[in-house]
Amino acid sequence: MALFAVIAKRAPVGIGIEEFQEKLAEGFRYTQELQEKGLIRDRWILVGASAGLNVYDVESHEQLMQLLYRSPAGLHLEYEVYPLISPPSYDPTAEGPAH
Repeated sequence: MALFAVIAKRAPVGIGIEEFQEKLAEGFRYTQELQEKGLIRDRWILVGASAGLNVYDVESHEQLMQLLYRSPAGLHLEYEVYPLISPPSYDPTAEGPAH
């Protein structure tokens, strides 16, 4: 499994505000379904930022992209995607590539 933190910000380009609000409500229900299926671990609203933060637990980056753009609101959101690893997976003493 792969974990990703995804910040989704409003970007309603080419769509009226009423239609965007409808798509956003449908997208909210869509993410609730993904959470019930275990594909989203956590869902948060970023207060004052017109954005949400979800932590996805998926098989791959490709699966994540499919889920994001299947959302009814997906084409009207701007995404910031951050891969996550657990602290024991990171070794700051490991040698990296030679410079």
